[in-house]
Amino acid sequence: MTGRPGRAGKSGGPAGAGELLELVRSGRAVTRGALQQATGLSRATVGQRLDRLFRAGWLREGAGGPVDSPLGGRPSITLEFDDSHAVVLAADLDTRHARAAVLSLTGEILAEHSGTLVIGDGPEVVLPELGRWFGELLEKTGRPAVDVCGIGLAVPGPVDTRTGRVVQPPMMPGWDGYDITGRLCRAFTEHTGAPAVPVLVDNDANLMAYGEQRAGHPDCAAFVLVKVSTGIGAGVVVDGSVYRGIDGGAGDIGHIRVGADALCRCGAQGCLAAVASGGAVARRLAESGVPAASGADVRDLLAAGHPQAAALAREAGRRVGDVLATVVTLLNPGVLMIAGDLAGTPFLTGVREILYQRALPRSTAHLDVVTSRLGERAALIGAGALVVEHLYAPERAEERLRALGL
Repeated sequence: MTGRPGRAGKSGGPAGAGELLELVRSGRAVTRGALQQATGLSRATVGQRLDRLFRAGWLREGAGGPVDSPLGGRPSITLEFDDSHAVVLAADLDTRHARAAVLSLTGEILAEHSGTLVIGDGPEVVLPELGRWFGELLEKTGRPAVDVCGIGLAVPGPVDTRTGRVVQPPMMPGWDGYDITGRLCRAFTEHTGAPAVPVLVDNDANLMAYGEQRAGHPDCAAFVLVKVSTGIGAGVVVDGSVYRGIDGGAGDIGHIRVGADALCRCGAQGCLAAVASGGAVARRLAESGVPAASGADVRDLLAAGHPQAAALAREAGRRVGDVLATVVTLLNPGVLMIAGDLAGTPFLTGVREILYQRALPRSTAHLDVVTSRLGERAALIGAGALVVEHLYAPERAEERLRALGL
């Protein structure tokens, strides 16, 4: 006697092991009975597919759940994603600084390193150095390099995620069209001796938005993060997925023209980033005799309560708020998060002043304007989550199980 046919999985056929893994990871079905009900598969078929996941080390049995039957009986054994079987490496590149980490599959940072790394030195300098950092971090955690399942990288420029290459990045000279994924993978293997692993690259604001939305606002269906540091960029998460546009250019609000008489690093005149970024504020401070060369310097001055820095940050916030009034009207987000070097009270005050003046009340009635929850770790956590969601998505999980001979 055969079981009834299972409900179609994402591939169009009956739900496979990858779909069962996704149901468990999402918490939608965490017992064998619940998986049968969700998929329509027979008990035997569910058991066979779970066995593949157990042998891969991706699932484990947890504690017994509640007894659903009024007649009592043994509690159902719950199923859990086993995050101990692998780790993820992640790095976040800024213009003059970088941060790298080893993360668990559930986003816990196990080891972390930050230091000076000048992106203008080019990929042949920066990426091998990241490979060295990764090797040292793995030694610190005691995890062998073969436990790494993938690497995520955040960069301050537009990325075509199909190729992992940046496209005409104003703040990344020498990187346009460069094979970042291939070179970072080689750097990892050179410094660890481990086999090649997948490398995923995305824009830093996208990954910050992804990390922040998942960590603090998982029920927000339309989430916007604006990063204001050396430059200005936005990340948009819609229904749990990053919105990137056709070729990775979505969210590049720093290059919206605002009519100012200032030359931008992209070569155009009057871009928002040329007058309201951390770099622009630093330049104005330096012109008035206050030592400042970057958004990080402005951040330090704001933390020290420097009155001129605060005044300029508020003015920059008003400039950005004017652009965000259009963004909010177009996207109608539930959360607008301000992050980056300028994400303090003066800048946020300026944003709020103009945003609520210019945007329609209908667009802001249910809008929360907040600052970063994860801080400097947001892009790392977002990069790690991007790798995990890619590798354990149903179709990719099936491919990996077959490659393991399971």
